[in-house]
Amino acid sequence: MGPAERAAALRAELHRHAEAYYVHDEPQIPDAEYDKLFQELQAIEAAHPDLLTPDSPTQRVIGKVLPGFQPVRHTVPMLSIRTETDTQASGAATFDARVRRELQLGDEDAPVEYAAELKFDGLAINLRYEAGVLVQAATRGDGETGEDVTQNVRTMRQVPLRLHWPPRTGASSADRGSAKAKARPREEGDAAVPPAVLEVRGEVYIRRDEFEALNERQRALIAAGAKNEKTFVNPRNAAAGAIRQLDPAIAARRPLSFFAYGLGDVQGWEIPPTQSALLDAIAGMGLPVSPERAVVEGADGLAEFHARVGAKRDSFAFDIDGVVYKVNARALQQRLGFVSREPRWAVAHKYPAQEQLTKVRDIDVQVGRTGKLTPVAKLEPVFVGGTTVSNATLHNDEEVRRKDVRIGDTVIVRRAGDVIPEVVGIVLERRPAEASAPFDLYARLSGKCPICASAITREEGEVDWRCSGGLFCPAQRKQAILHFAQRRALDIEGLGERLVDQLVDSGTVRTLPDFYKLDLAQLIALERYGEKSAANLLERLERSKRTTLARFLYGLGIRHVGETTAKDLAQHFGALDRLMDAPLDALLEVPDVGPIVAQSVRTFFDQPHNREVVEQLRGVGVTWPEEPGAAVAKPAAGPLAGKTFVLTGTLPVLTRDEAKAMIESAGAKVSGSVSKKTDYVVAGSEAGSKLAKAQELGTTVLDEAGLLELLAKAEPSA
Repeated sequence: MGPAERAAALRAELHRHAEAYYVHDEPQIPDAEYDKLFQELQAIEAAHPDLLTPDSPTQRVIGKVLPGFQPVRHTVPMLSIRTETDTQASGAATFDARVRRELQLGDEDAPVEYAAELKFDGLAINLRYEAGVLVQAATRGDGETGEDVTQNVRTMRQVPLRLHWPPRTGASSADRGSAKAKARPREEGDAAVPPAVLEVRGEVYIRRDEFEALNERQRALIAAGAKNEKTFVNPRNAAAGAIRQLDPAIAARRPLSFFAYGLGDVQGWEIPPTQSALLDAIAGMGLPVSPERAVVEGADGLAEFHARVGAKRDSFAFDIDGVVYKVNARALQQRLGFVSREPRWAVAHKYPAQEQLTKVRDIDVQVGRTGKLTPVAKLEPVFVGGTTVSNATLHNDEEVRRKDVRIGDTVIVRRAGDVIPEVVGIVLERRPAEASAPFDLYARLSGKCPICASAITREEGEVDWRCSGGLFCPAQRKQAILHFAQRRALDIEGLGERLVDQLVDSGTVRTLPDFYKLDLAQLIALERYGEKSAANLLERLERSKRTTLARFLYGLGIRHVGETTAKDLAQHFGALDRLMDAPLDALLEVPDVGPIVAQSVRTFFDQPHNREVVEQLRGVGVTWPEEPGAAVAKPAAGPLAGKTFVLTGTLPVLTRDEAKAMIESAGAKVSGSVSKKTDYVVAGSEAGSKLAKAQELGTTVLDEAGLLELLAKAEPSA
């Protein structure tokens, strides 16, 4: 995949995950993984400025207004700040060096003064006060337009409906112990009349103890038979969900808290000259400001604050996922300015993973959407990384054996932010005499999937066990359906994730053939699915019945069988029955099919329920033309007939499809993997494991110029 394609894919993925996180409050990936994708996109755009688009996530904060809330246009955009993922002291030094470089400060110049604060894990809110009275509260939204949540915020007792004015003055908690500690006196500029507009920005959150009490109440309601109730995953989601309820009574029942940390639009007030003085002033207005802050100097001061806060992070009543550094002087902030969506004068410095000890009650095995079997430790509940953890991944059978995790063991559990908790090791000296024998996934499951009882398999050289019942296993049902419907398979346009979720979750569709039995009434009964959409889908389903054997094979989702291999199998055998009954030796005769692919095909068709699904698909009318097969088929013609190529990386001029077409027109084949049967590997920039494999095997490697030269020299066969 070239830079353009990768950038487009990253933009789409980041938009999707940002919508899930910011709009629906249902994060699908950990923050760390989102940051990794975001940084990859930043790197591509930096290297290829022509790929930068106005709608890139790097150019604006992502989100949108939900139906039911009135949009609020922020006069001053609510931008995010850069994240420093280096969790060591060097992360602070990196930020300080960047600031000094932007300010053109030399070694002889005095250290920069910073305001160091906590990074709260909640929901950003903008409070608009006019003449000192709260008139509006809005969410961040996309940074430029948020949602009006005034009625919900009004239920929060911590948020004053009217500001204290002039602001009360007193000693700054941030400056205590500092040589510069001084109470900010009331100045002449502090008028007795509140400013015409003053927007205060901060974070809505829920304390840990109140979150636990909230979940206890929810559990009691559920046990009593209450409908539409649930427990909450973490305080952040509970707070966000409360603020964005259409019914303010629900928000009023949630134990919401608030910390202020900055300003938005200001009209009619002289803003204090430093961030620390600003927070003192905000606190004097009657708004809560965290006392856990400091004014420090230089990289050493930042690193000391980061370490000090980290040491007592677990003792806080609320969750944080890092600290925030801001250049203290507003005049310097203005000199530094902004880059893209972020201020140059601020950064969020995160912490490393948090760890706790607990005991393993049991080891369960879960089946993922792709059939992967994952052992999961069932734990005595422990509070780690900002939430109560009772399950932790053990990744795979080999990892359990390597760490020697057994039922009854005391283990170290790690959770970083929203990352899935994992068992990182055991405390061997605490192992009880009655601890279980070493874990054996295959023996534990008697070799069968715990969901569908299909045989489980593990290929040579792999660590993961997998369920072989891809078309049959309920755990893999949605993934199998989406793969079957994609454009390169049966090409059922309109059959997306949302519709598949509705049909599978309702029990309307259990296997692939069920799609071809749908009627108009069943589809119209689905939420937000009209008669026209239903009719269009039925028409596309009917059209998809006429396909090719290669597309059908690819659509079955047989492990290791991609488009090229599916075409090879279809061309070689010509008919599905011959393929389904082919022994391993016959499968190995197919060009580019090695032992792993052959065994995967054989395992798939050895499962009776997979064959049954295939026959049911035939029974509902899915059909394709069948051919005699390779034994009597016309041999490939062309100057490079019989040669096999593999493309990897990004070519300077040719696209992947163009290069493939040119190779195939010369009679050669393009494979997706490198093997001993590969004649040439064509490598462009960012070539990865395929190039390494070719070098290991001694396969001829060509660049784009070498490929074009080879094609030009090749003469048509006689």
